[in-house]
Amino acid sequence: MGYDLVLRSRRVITPAGERPAAVCVRDGRIAAVEDYHAVDGQDLGELALLPGLVDTHVHVNEPGRTEWEGFRSATLAALAGGVTTIIDMPLNSLPPTVTVDALRVKRRAAAGQCHVDVGFWGGAVPDHLADLAALYAAGVFGFKAFLVDSGVPEFPPLDPAGLRQALAAVDATFLIHAEDPAELRVAPNSVRYADFMASRPPAAERRAVAGVLDAARATGARVHILHLSAAETLPLIAQARRDGLRVTVETCPHYLTLMAEDVADGATQFKCCPPIRGAGNRDALWAGLASGIIDCVVSDHSPCTPELKHADVGDFATAWGGIASLQLGLPVVWTEARRRGHELADLVRWMARHPAEIAGLCGKGRIEAGATADLVAFDPDTTFSVDPALLRHRHAVTPYAGRMLAGVVRGTWLGGQPVAPSGPPRGRLLSRTGVGA
Repeated sequence: MGYDLVLRSRRVITPAGERPAAVCVRDGRIAAVEDYHAVDGQDLGELALLPGLVDTHVHVNEPGRTEWEGFRSATLAALAGGVTTIIDMPLNSLPPTVTVDALRVKRRAAAGQCHVDVGFWGGAVPDHLADLAALYAAGVFGFKAFLVDSGVPEFPPLDPAGLRQALAAVDATFLIHAEDPAELRVAPNSVRYADFMASRPPAAERRAVAGVLDAARATGARVHILHLSAAETLPLIAQARRDGLRVTVETCPHYLTLMAEDVADGATQFKCCPPIRGAGNRDALWAGLASGIIDCVVSDHSPCTPELKHADVGDFATAWGGIASLQLGLPVVWTEARRRGHELADLVRWMARHPAEIAGLCGKGRIEAGATADLVAFDPDTTFSVDPALLRHRHAVTPYAGRMLAGVVRGTWLGGQPVAPSGPPRGRLLSRTGVGA
């Protein structure tokens, strides 16, 4: 029986590891993974063939704050960076995705604009806990909650009682921004990064993670710790796993590759919450990733308008906290990973397979028979300097400007069809209960 597409590479990254192979596609799915010489097809030679990356932590912000980012610009950035599936966070759009009606608004805003597949998280906020079950039935992949001020008034945090109420309301994955407000301090107006970092100490993450794990023990809920920054939380998570809790953890490219020691005065493009910490903490996060305590690496792509970064005054206290890295995550992480002795198979596990599994996208993030044929041809050895003018997200603000990175995307297939940023949008809107799941 014929195939719609055959891609041959001497470096196909499968769940079993890297090997020469021919990936055979029919009707948008991988029909077979054959020996390299067994089937004729498009030969990628030494270019690595990866499954399309899955980024489960993206703030698209449309509608409502589309001047920060939008579905067209965000998904163009994703496509350019080898990311074929994103899941949009329920804030900072207006309205936030906390009701079924708000989900409909979000889906209408996204329709016809998406260059990669897009799903949606719901939000768990104090006044809408009664909406969680209906929102989950409507197709969101789970729920995000904050334990501290989210930065936008329409998405308030949950207190400990509210968190337990949410976890008990529906058997879904709950994604938690885990910082304890009692451990935070008011950041002074300052150009010194150290002053901002001191306002959000590691203890804030440690205490919050401990509280989330206690709530998970009490309710049996599935919890996912977002954007882990403080490595001192890792022993708590490891013990929770040994105790049988359903807990997963992510970290982000900026925590794995940047460090506080390199942040210059007034360089507010480095501000995010929780903060980038020191070199020793970065090494410990890599150890947690290598050991499997940290499951995955996702972007937490959180852009804003350049004015909100206050680069003119360099005040870390007033600048928006967020880093836009959707297009750069693959080469950023690969550059540091290979320096530390990791392989492309590790990268795929962290940035494709595990995020897909956490979100319940069982057909995504792997190259094997039956999986969706989302594929990326990747040149892991070519290096380039980050030019902000070539970034496709809405505003060219990045802490990676001028940084030398390794790894270039040479081709992308979405559902077995070749796609490129210059082409029409072919991404689908995904639902936990329907298309693309």
